[in-house]
Amino acid sequence: MLEKSHKHVSCATCEARKSSLFGDFCDHDVSQLEEDKSCAYYKKNQPIFLEGSFPRGVYCINQGKVKVFARGDEGKEQIIHIAKEGEIIGFRAMFSGEPYKVAAATLEECNICFIPKENFLSMIDENPSLRNGIMRELSKELGERAIFITNLAQKSVRERLAFALLILGDVYGQDLINLTREDMANFVGTATETLIRLLKDFKEEGLIEIHTRKLEILNKEKLLKLAGK
Repeated sequence: MLEKSHKHVSCATCEARKSSLFGDFCDHDVSQLEEDKSCAYYKKNQPIFLEGSFPRGVYCINQGKVKVFARGDEGKEQIIHIAKEGEIIGFRAMFSGEPYKVAAATLEECNICFIPKENFLSMIDENPSLRNGIMRELSKELGERAIFITNLAQKSVRERLAFALLILGDVYGQDLINLTREDMANFVGTATETLIRLLKDFKEEGLIEIHTRKLEILNKEKLLKLAGK
């Protein structure tokens, strides 16, 4: 549980920063980052940025999980990414100069640091490691999006669920997967009722264990095979 009264996070001691795009910063760069950023506590299900709005800066997740999603014509969410501690979100739209094509909201209580657009762009100009890291991140994302679209178009819901569970296993690490059934369905790209039925099937097959709302992966090898990885 986050301490709601304590929002500020020191960049010098932040564990999440060490695994982020800011991980290779020298002491001077860390001090500048500390000066430029502000921290805020977010409640569960709180919006971070909205689809159609213009980017004002970037968000670095210090603690918690965030969903990045788009809405279809009928308002149904399609979650395209779940970001965890150390990830920076919101920087892609800055380079195009266009409004956000996606939205972001918290999946749980979060502590998130904000860096204004001008400061972040200055960091990119002055720091080759950050610039190269962003290029790698964008290249990686392009490949991941291609796989994501292919899965939605060509794989069965059962296969997509297995693939999604593997991704969620990486996101949550040693913790149990803690995602609402609706959010998980929106990540898989199916109806909530279909997801619940398939989760029951996966439990009976010994692939997962269900702890009330949370999920535990029991057989990663079978999930990999089912997902076609």
